[in-house]
Amino acid sequence: MDRTEVVIVGSGFGALATAKKLAKAGTPFVLISETTEHLFQPLLYQVATGVLSAGEIAPSVRSILAKYPNADVRLGRVVDVRPDDQELDYLAGGVRHTIAYRSLVAATGARQSYFGRDEFAKVTYALKTVDDAERLRSQIVRCFEEAHTTADPERRKNLLSFIVIGAGATGVELAGQIKELAGRYFEQSIRGITAADVTVTLVEGAGVALPAYGGKLSEYTKVSLEKSGVEVVLNTLVTDIDEHGATFKAHGSEAGERRTAETIIWSAGVQANDFASVLAERTGCETDRAGRLLVNQDLTVGGRADIFAIGDMTSLNNLPGQSPVAMQGGRHVARTILGKTPRGTAFKFRDKGSMAIINRFRAVTKVKKIELTGALAWVLWLVVHMMYLVGFRNRYIAVMSWFGSFLGHRRPHFYYAQKAGATETALPESVETEPIKTELIKTEVQAEKRVPVSVS
Repeated sequence: MDRTEVVIVGSGFGALATAKKLAKAGTPFVLISETTEHLFQPLLYQVATGVLSAGEIAPSVRSILAKYPNADVRLGRVVDVRPDDQELDYLAGGVRHTIAYRSLVAATGARQSYFGRDEFAKVTYALKTVDDAERLRSQIVRCFEEAHTTADPERRKNLLSFIVIGAGATGVELAGQIKELAGRYFEQSIRGITAADVTVTLVEGAGVALPAYGGKLSEYTKVSLEKSGVEVVLNTLVTDIDEHGATFKAHGSEAGERRTAETIIWSAGVQANDFASVLAERTGCETDRAGRLLVNQDLTVGGRADIFAIGDMTSLNNLPGQSPVAMQGGRHVARTILGKTPRGTAFKFRDKGSMAIINRFRAVTKVKKIELTGALAWVLWLVVHMMYLVGFRNRYIAVMSWFGSFLGHRRPHFYYAQKAGATETALPESVETEPIKTELIKTEVQAEKRVPVSVS
């Protein structure tokens, strides 16, 4: 049977942090993931709005770990685990494989949650994967292009209306970027469309934008968005969504309000991926309402000392679902497996702060009691996110893209979205084409050193 010391499931921040620690120690491990890219999820909205390309935020995990001979990266989907036998099953190329392990680390992250209204997934745009970001980018381009050519004013209005549901970091950043995109890119490149023609509505069920921050940072975020032209609707739930709009209902109100829009983006909640439920069933671990594993203080799962879970698929001490939590958890687990941290040692998260960008030159940063806003927070956001990007090339290209997008008016990656959406025109079957005639010409020429050379 295929065996290894450690199996890591996933390829996000937590999985990669665990893998790097084990790789440097020389411990053999197999990393299994449905995608072999390491996705920098906090920057997905910049792929959707043409600031960055997918390749800049999703380098290959194989290339990252290529220099470690003890690392084995496999493309596959884990479908089952047998804790007592220390065996795991995964599908790769349509074939079911089994691998034995001594330690298992689950880091499969989370997916979009629609709070029991799964039908919303068919009529909204999510932002959890590269495919999601590229799909949204193509939609944005399509809306502006069609608005440029349509003669129907109502159709034009709907095409240039965007609704973002959820005023967390992703929702705020996305709403700000779409509005900025209208004025700094499309207004410059498409005649007849101005930023005033574009409506962006941000809807939040809580009473503040960026609820995780609160206080003056949330108020600054709301004011900054409104100054840029984004309509911020708070204390309001979305009760219905279809292909052409959504229905809002304010807290305490009996009647709903219908808003039309061609593009509705959902960023209101997350839930654990499917592997969390498999682990819960096999280990007896409890889960919360979002399906996240209620892990032990040392990040072990259920009563198993050899199975760990980290990142967004877990719930522990109300820690936020952010990349620093996953990375620190991954390093804690790796040290435990390596014996550098005693078994049973509780995981302690060191909060290094949180930050979110609103639009150009505006951001918010919170580090314990220190709160920053404006241009200084924006520059700090750029520096921190550049450091988190994997690989020098990715950092260099991202900086150049940021320079062109934030200081200039370029959004080069919209060109690729338009190319991808283009259709080829085939020749009608009735058109006959003459075959191309070829002729071989051979001659001899004298080279500089008088050496005969045959040229065809």
